[in-house]
Amino acid sequence: MAALPVRRGGRNSMVVNPSREFEDIYDRMGQLMNFAFGMTPAVLADMPWVPLADLSETHDAYVIKAELPGVNKDQVNVQLQDRELVISGEVPEPEPESGNGSRRHRSSRRTGRFELRTYLPGDVNADAVTAQLSDGILTMTVPKSEAAKPRKVEITG
Repeated sequence: MAALPVRRGGRNSMVVNPSREFEDIYDRMGQLMNFAFGMTPAVLADMPWVPLADLSETHDAYVIKAELPGVNKDQVNVQLQDRELVISGEVPEPEPESGNGSRRHRSSRRTGRFELRTYLPGDVNADAVTAQLSDGILTMTVPKSEAAKPRKVEITG
C-alpha cells in the first residue's frame, strides 16, 4: 500500500489525500463560478465540452482536424451553413463491467455532449466537403469557392 504524502507545519502534521484535494478544488471552483457568473456546477456539467481542433488553409481548401478519441462516426454530426461549421455529438458514459465486482476509482476521459463551432475565413463550396474519422481524429476538407481562391494578376505594361 502506497503511503500518502504528509504535510508538516507547526506542531501538527497532516496526511494529504490527493484525490480529496482535487475534489476540494473542484468544489471551490464551482462556488467561484456561481459567485462570478451565477453558474452552478450542475449547469457547468450540462454544458457541452469543446474538442481540441486545428484549422489550416491550403491554396484551395480549409482543413479542420478535431480530436475525438473513442468516438465512432455514428456519434458525430457535422453541419455546414454558409461559413459556420458545427461538429457535435455525444460520448456515452462507459457501462460498468458487471459480475466481477469492479468499480471506477477515477475517470478523466471526456463523456457527454460535445460541440465545436467555427467560422471559416472565406466562402466555401459546401457541395464538395469531405470528412474522415480515423484514429480518433476527424479530418474535414472544405474546398474554397472559386471566388475565395487567390488569383495571380498579370502585370501588363
